[in-house]
Amino acid sequence: MEQDPRNILRTMKRFINNSGVTPIRFHDIRHTHASILISTGVDIVKIAARLGHANPRTTLETYAHLLPNSYNEVAESFAKELKKNK
Repeated sequence: MEQDPRNILRTMKRFINNSGVTPIRFHDIRHTHASILISTGVDIVKIAARLGHANPRTTLETYAHLLPNSYNEVAESFAKELKKNK
């Protein structure tokens, strides 16, 4: 028996209507999922694979706006290591 891919959208709309939450697009769930993974420090290569991106560069270009603080963390980690090895 073949499934109609629109069933997931119908089910989602029904859940949204029944729960009274703000309606969002299905794609917004994907974006939220990726955003949470990035914010918790999951490796971007693993996130790219999970999202089905052939290249992690696609993931970085799409979600780069979520990474500005990570660059500070990298610099701080590097500085910390330099201090250890003095």
